[in-house]
Formats: sequence, structure tokens, C-alpha cells
Amino acid sequence: MQYFRSSAMGKLLMQCKLIVWDECIMAHKKSLEALNFTLKDLRRNNNIFGGLMILAGDFRQTLPVVPRGTPADELNACLKASPLWNNVKNYR
Repeated sequence: MQYFRSSAMGKLLMQCKLIVWDECIMAHKKSLEALNFTLKDLRRNNNIFGGLMILAGDFRQTLPVVPRGTPADELNACLKASPLWNNVKNYR
């Protein structure tokens, strides 16, 4: 991860004060988990998403698409099925 810290993208992410991910509900949980791991490591901050993210979306919309997957696969791919969900604060 040392190389990433010195890259242009790494420097940009370290300077950010806030990142908003709109329609995060349609993203696969593995994408969110990867970003969580990256931001924690990059910013050396153990808070969820390095203390940097706001997730926005509507749970009545489409779930993540899993090619050739069953409805159960789609439910398993959503944010609510991720260990991250326990740390998410829900605002309405």
C-alpha cells in the first residue's frame, strides 16, 4: 500500500474531507468492503471508511446485479449482508 500513498490518487484521497457514494445500494458489498479496507489503510484510521464516507441510496431500488445469479445471490451481494452494515448509521 506504500506505493498507493505516493500515487496521485492516494494523495487525493488523503486530502479529501468527505466522499459521498450515491446509489451505494446498487453496489456489490465486496466493492464497499474493498474501499473500506483501502481508506482505513491509506488514512491510517480504523473508523469505518477511514472516517470519510457518506453512503446514500434508496433500499426500494434495484439490488446489485449478479450475472447468472439467483435472487438469493443478489440479496447476499447487497450492503445489508456485509459486516460493514453493523457500523452504518441510518438517517432518514
